[in-house]
Amino acid sequence: MKKKSSAPSKGDTAAVEEHGELSEESVDPSAVPTDSADSISLPPAESELSSDEDSSGDDLYLRRSEQRGSSPEPSAMLTDDRLIESTGRYREVPEGFWQRLVYEVSFHGINPGDSRAVRARKEMDARISVPFEAGTKFVPVLTRKGGVGKTTVTTLLGMAMASVRDDRVLAVDANPDRGTLAERVPSGSGATVRDVVKLSAGIGSFTDFAELVSRDKTRLHVLASDTDPLLSEAFDEDDYNVVADQAARFYSVVLTDCGTGVVHSVMRPTLERANGLVVVSGGSVDEARLASETLTWLEANGYGELVKNSVVALNTATQGTNVVKLDEIENHFESRVRGVVKIPYDPFLAAGSVIEWNRLSPYTREAARELAALVVEGMRERISR
Repeated sequence: MKKKSSAPSKGDTAAVEEHGELSEESVDPSAVPTDSADSISLPPAESELSSDEDSSGDDLYLRRSEQRGSSPEPSAMLTDDRLIESTGRYREVPEGFWQRLVYEVSFHGINPGDSRAVRARKEMDARISVPFEAGTKFVPVLTRKGGVGKTTVTTLLGMAMASVRDDRVLAVDANPDRGTLAERVPSGSGATVRDVVKLSAGIGSFTDFAELVSRDKTRLHVLASDTDPLLSEAFDEDDYNVVADQAARFYSVVLTDCGTGVVHSVMRPTLERANGLVVVSGGSVDEARLASETLTWLEANGYGELVKNSVVALNTATQGTNVVKLDEIENHFESRVRGVVKIPYDPFLAAGSVIEWNRLSPYTREAARELAALVVEGMRERISR
């Protein structure tokens, strides 16, 4: 049977030419092809036409900019995480014995990723190395009792930060009783805070300031206090502000190793500049009480927010810790501050001499790194008082 054609007849064609259009009655809906291959592409409706064709170049640019966002993306948005493929082919060479072995035996075809220990280390590095907003961050390290390891804790904190962070870290010895902070690092300059005060007008660059500091392999810089107790005692509020202002020009983090007297003249500007705080406590009953009373004094004198944001370093190497319930001391301080870190006994610390980061026990380094991470995480902009 011959299939009926859907093409218009000569009469229909003539009607179109005469009248310009087909009437609804002259079109058989069943005769319109539905096959996509034979369908006729109709021009878009007027509302669907792109307005780009009728717009000037300036109008088109503005409209497309609005579609992308209210402002152009800054260069900081071009991060590695955004631009680099995360597939195994582009992953870094794994760390860890078995992980590296599998990677090499498979001719780099299998990348199992880092070991658990390496992942934990990198996570800690990331916590410590978080970049700060504009402005130097000041962190005083203080206690009301000598001999609990305040200077040692300052050194450990500074080394843990400096070994990971990309910016500069400075530790200032503001102890009026002949501090020994500079003796904890191997390379000494012989200069002190007094030299910074005297030469401040001539310090024009970081190179000038760097000539006055001591340093170690972790890149920690240390500014010593005066060795003469009389000169140390003369180091007052104005002197500290001169040193702090100079340090703020070149360093992102400034740690201050304070004296044991909370009413010393240097303490007020130290606390006024503080973005974080570390209170050091020994593991004996009286040492813990004095540290807790220090927190109470700070709260009573307008530094309540600073106390809540502070970290307690609990030195478990002091005398009497073997008969004291350290967990109870830890629980007490956790109710008052944002974190507590136990500093374990380490023979290289007990010697009271130069501290070499790589010679410390893994437990000591890990405690110092946890302390650094907590301090960095708790940094805040200084509140004007």
